[in-house]
Amino acid sequence: MVKKRKFHIIRQWNRIFVRKKYKDRLFRKVFQNKNDLLALYNAVSHTDYKDPAALEITTIDNAIYMSMKNDLSFLIGSVMNLYEHQSTFNPNMPLRGLSYFARLYEAYMAQHKHNVYGRKLIPLPMPQYIVFYNGREDQPDESWLKLSDAFLPPFKDGDTPVLECRVRMLNINLGHNLPLMQDCRRLWEYSTFMNEVRRNLDRGFSLEHAVNAAMDNCIRQDILKDILLQCRSEVLLMFLTEYDEKLHLDKTFEEGRETGLEQGRKLGLEQGQDQILFLMSQLLKENRLEDLDKALSDKHYLITLLHEYHLD
Repeated sequence: MVKKRKFHIIRQWNRIFVRKKYKDRLFRKVFQNKNDLLALYNAVSHTDYKDPAALEITTIDNAIYMSMKNDLSFLIGSVMNLYEHQSTFNPNMPLRGLSYFARLYEAYMAQHKHNVYGRKLIPLPMPQYIVFYNGREDQPDESWLKLSDAFLPPFKDGDTPVLECRVRMLNINLGHNLPLMQDCRRLWEYSTFMNEVRRNLDRGFSLEHAVNAAMDNCIRQDILKDILLQCRSEVLLMFLTEYDEKLHLDKTFEEGRETGLEQGRKLGLEQGQDQILFLMSQLLKENRLEDLDKALSDKHYLITLLHEYHLD
């Protein structure tokens, strides 16, 4: 039985350091084994690879987005795969993917000693980007997000942008994408466990109680049993960490709101208040937390960001 005092100490430590220490998430933990990751790839790509050694992990460990690494990236055959899990719908995933792929290709070229300034065409693996979504918002089984959806006017239908990033978003909530779940039991187990936690929260359980009860029930049913038995404390900490991050975001947004009102009053413009509040909201959506923190205390930097977003 997990002692409450132990997790109280862990939670207090984590509140202090959560923004400085990158964390693994359960989705990444579930698919850290190459056999499980290969099964997931075969299921979503309709392939039949047998040898997990054919899969080369390329996951980035220092990409700063909401204190997280990117979840999973790997090479197999001639395909560069990027897999991300999202519990909240984020229309900016194509922009994040663009940054991730730039780093992945830089590492790939360095590894193979390719010269970008040479006269020979460099062969590159084809990028594939999938987001596995299990948030509460209603989403179809499959949808596509595009970087070009964010382009400002005068971009219009029919124009061909020189840059694009397309994201395939798959809804993995229980009851969605049934053929995919049938083809990849591990994904079904993950979806079932997450659904169990959510049901417990809806019943009024505390977060810690909801996770512990879900783990007990899933272990009895042989769902993620290996991970939940071996890494029980780590799994609970993952949930507590993510919960603390959401509290931090809520607090940061409220601080931004108060600063926006104060700066707006100083400017003597109601429009100024609206502009600053909109800026704070955009910075949160884009996970630019360092920029937001700096803007809260530095008026000149705030003005710079307003200019960047054409809000001055």
